Amino acid sequence: MSANSESLSSGLPHADDDLSERHPTASALGALFIVAAPSGAGKTSLVRALAADDPAVRLSVSYTTRPPRPGEHDGEHYHFVTRERFQAMVAADAFLEWAEVHGNCYGTGREWVETQLAAGCDVILEIDWQGAQQVRGRFAGTVGIFVLPPSLAVLEARLRGRGTDSEAVIARRLANAREELRHVDEFDYVIVNDRFDAALADLKAIVRAQRCARRRQRVRFLTLFREIEECTWPASPQKIASNRFPTASK
Repeated sequence: MSANSESLSSGLPHADDDLSERHPTASALGALFIVAAPSGAGKTSLVRALAADDPAVRLSVSYTTRPPRPGEHDGEHYHFVTRERFQAMVAADAFLEWAEVHGNCYGTGREWVETQLAAGCDVILEIDWQGAQQVRGRFAGTVGIFVLPPSLAVLEARLRGRGTDSEAVIARRLANAREELRHVDEFDYVIVNDRFDAALADLKAIVRAQRCARRRQRVRFLTLFREIEECTWPASPQKIASNRFPTASK
């Protein structure tokens, strides 16, 4: 999770770049996805449904210095840590991205993400556009997905329909949503969450496509690609005929 943080890179790599020589983690077996959206667009429901259906998908759990709320559990909703420990992690370069929001710090752990990717799992980060800029600056090959509501009117209706927020909170969320929407063009894919089942199918399709990306398939099937590169085809017509139609023994 990130907000009010500064971008660490002005050149933002995209999903179709050949990045294997530009960053040591770009050849990881798994793919790193960022899913961002304004509040009310439905990204959390989408990524949880994806993770429930796909055992190869992992959802990153952020670190935070804020105290747990009722019903929240350490390691499930957040990793709850002291400010001192969080600052020590910042000093140790332990975060892919981090920010301080309303007096509390939030960050995405780097080591866990890299371990999961190396193990062949796909990792999803639910962070905002500012956190996405930080991650792109540090991790080449990141795939950005932005979830949009079908209209701004629907977005406002969803926020009001929750029935749990005050008018002041709703106004703040709408203002934040306007800022978030201005950065949609920084992402590789856009999903319009009009019908949940269709939006989930789109999200699954993006993940599936990234698994078939050439640079990842070369890592998964290294022996096959080496065999292709070293093959001496085309063979002579006589050899092909001999292999296909062996002479019967008398």
